[in-house]
Amino acid sequence: MPTLATAQSPNLRVVVNSPQDTIAPDEFLTLREAIELTNGDLTVDQLSDIERTLVTSSEQSSRIEFNLPPQDTTIYLNELLPPLATPGLVVDGTTQPGYDPTTSPTAEIAIPQPIVTITPTPGQSILRGLTIVADEVTVRGLSIYGFKSVRETTLATPPADIFISHTSPPPDISQQQQPNSRFPFYPDDIPPKDVRIEFNWLGIPPDGKMPENPSAFGVYVFNSLGTTVYRNRISDHEGSAVITSVQANNLQVSENIIVGNGIKGMPDAIRLEGVINDSQITGNLICGNDGSGVYLFKPEGAVQIRENQIIFNGRRLRRAAVYLMGNNHQVVGNQIAYQPGPGVVVTAYPDSDRNVIETNRFAGLEGLSIDLNTQQHVEPIHFQVGDGHNPPRTTKYQRQTTGNNGINAPQFVSEEFFQLGDQIEVFGQAEPGSTVELYRVRETADSFYGPLSEPIGSTITDGEGQFSFTLTGLQPGDTISAIATHPQDGTSEPALNAAVKFSDGTVPLNPEPLPPVIPQCLSQTTPPPPPAEFTPPIPQPLTLRVPRNIHFALDRSDISPESAGVLDQVAAVLQEYPFLTIELQGHTDPRGNVAYNQALANRRALAVRNYLLRQGIEPERMTIRSFGETQRRTTGSGVVDYARDRRVEIIFQDLRGLEIIFEDQETDLQIEPTGGGR
Repeated sequence: MPTLATAQSPNLRVVVNSPQDTIAPDEFLTLREAIELTNGDLTVDQLSDIERTLVTSSEQSSRIEFNLPPQDTTIYLNELLPPLATPGLVVDGTTQPGYDPTTSPTAEIAIPQPIVTITPTPGQSILRGLTIVADEVTVRGLSIYGFKSVRETTLATPPADIFISHTSPPPDISQQQQPNSRFPFYPDDIPPKDVRIEFNWLGIPPDGKMPENPSAFGVYVFNSLGTTVYRNRISDHEGSAVITSVQANNLQVSENIIVGNGIKGMPDAIRLEGVINDSQITGNLICGNDGSGVYLFKPEGAVQIRENQIIFNGRRLRRAAVYLMGNNHQVVGNQIAYQPGPGVVVTAYPDSDRNVIETNRFAGLEGLSIDLNTQQHVEPIHFQVGDGHNPPRTTKYQRQTTGNNGINAPQFVSEEFFQLGDQIEVFGQAEPGSTVELYRVRETADSFYGPLSEPIGSTITDGEGQFSFTLTGLQPGDTISAIATHPQDGTSEPALNAAVKFSDGTVPLNPEPLPPVIPQCLSQTTPPPPPAEFTPPIPQPLTLRVPRNIHFALDRSDISPESAGVLDQVAAVLQEYPFLTIELQGHTDPRGNVAYNQALANRRALAVRNYLLRQGIEPERMTIRSFGETQRRTTGSGVVDYARDRRVEIIFQDLRGLEIIFEDQETDLQIEPTGGGR
């Protein structure tokens, strides 16, 4: 039997039985009191007799467990919690009665639904949910959301659902212009080691709906060694789901569901910077986020990005699915698909070499599967979406100023290869001593390069750079490409596509078309079976009337009640037909400067997207664009003309045979009472 704790007990087991946020000797033991107890800032002797019964000695590390009233499991905080400062502490939401570790609402990765929730009291602005400053702390099985700052100025330290750092990080991180060269800040700034974040829902409540006040970031690893982020569901943050800053050596981010993040600020799902040696991103579902799936910004050290699904990202900003700065990264065995940008971009500024990009499967890209940037293209747009296929690099200077040392793409000896018997022989030239990986290409209509759909073989070039394949799995009508990887350079861009034909030079007349893709990040675990002898009805041609625009007040981006009613109609159609996707195009009237109008139009499109997100429309089904004042609705200069310009247009895509009548409605037109702009 556990023994009652005393003031001298080194390790405690504390059971939180109240969702209140107080410290008082009463019959309720709160989370704030539990943290103070395990930190040693509150002693057992200071508790009431009833509270003492909830604190026992622990033979191992300290633990915070939960036994909240079943109808009252949300802990509303009034202010920032004390940091978790006890080595080995476990904060375990799975101990709450009713928690079921055997079921998961998501089929892709099993992450049980939490019961215990930590969130700010409505109307309160609180920077962080939990702050971890000690070794081997574990946070498990909680829902944490709503943590950010309403201030727009530089913060003392970043906001996040979970923030991991040494004790008392620098008072103003804006002063750390080069944190790596100044690390550690002081001898006593020892980073916590082996922190573990697992089976939490971060950014979302237990019902899975988008909260009214999203968190800023999910897990912010400011300074830590060996942090593990395992099987968490991280969604609906204004910024990144996982982000590092000063140091995150040996960070392990594995088997998480990372969906719908970056909805307002930093758009990338996982953003790594600082010292990140030996870090790994493996087995995650990274889907429907607003920027890149993984974005490395001037890191020190190498990262392995393996066996992830990185799909349907770039919903707000067109970027590469994976963006690499630095050396010796490995991007291996991932599915990288449906990105309004390239698959993987390797920058050349700063120098970025020896990055290995192999055995990935690409599809649905607006750009190359692998794009090696050059230093001649140094605008942010090139860093984010690449600069297109490189011509052969023929000089040492050209190679030094290109990502991955400018390794040249393989060149096939011909644009056509012919079936001889049941075999096809493929020949080409690549860098001597490199490994050439051959791919089947399934999408060829709009590109001469890739995408690299399916790896089908690899070989090593000889001393002259020659390579050859003898294959039996290819068929006439197939298209192939290849990449080369050299140990001193890294991986190349794709080779120019080549066609496989019959021996007489012909191909099948009607190749089988690829099935249409329905954007989907998550699905339920076990949908109910249909009734016995159920026959699906034959779909009939449908004619729908759908509004295709809403309007805004002068210089505003909030949704009016009238516009909300219009968007509810749009949401109903999207819910009924899950294959429909939309692009939200923001516009302004012509008054005001170009930059301001561009930003205002972007905010309007964001407001519409976020409203629809709260109606349950999946983030992967919506992209946004900002046109500012460039596409006016009218040419007039009256207040009604300007009111018509201030709009978001809803462009429906992938109609699948539906007959839809799109209506330009004006029931929500907001005419300014006096002169003004924008």
